[in-house]
Amino acid sequence: MARVTTYLNFQDNTMEAFELYRSVFGGEFSALMRMGDMANPDLPEADRDKVMHIALPILGCHELMGTDFLASMGHELTLGNNISIALHLDSVDEATPIYEGLAAGGPDDQPLFPAPWGGHFGMCVDPFGIRWMFNIAPA
Repeated sequence: MARVTTYLNFQDNTMEAFELYRSVFGGEFSALMRMGDMANPDLPEADRDKVMHIALPILGCHELMGTDFLASMGHELTLGNNISIALHLDSVDEATPIYEGLAAGGPDDQPLFPAPWGGHFGMCVDPFGIRWMFNIAPA
């Protein structure tokens, strides 16, 4: 079933931020994956405990998700790339026209591709500077 979440990016303090959000909203994390959980031999030891993905259900059916941007991978947090609207879709066929419509005329994009965790993933920035993420579950 398709749904929408809010995806937050942090520079090395995702866990601290999500501990605050959990203390405010209550509940438990529905996902927590560390950078070291992915097989990446080039990842510096200091980055292995950083957050690759975390999720916290809040208010009704909404979910906050987040990640640490890694300076070792060239990621730099700036105003504008710290938040995205994440679309969780059922198929590439469903995602493609939405992606193409939002990416048209935008400055930055990562076309839909097979993701290492299964399914497909992609990102784009629309012509108004809003960041969109596309996550298509494995078949």
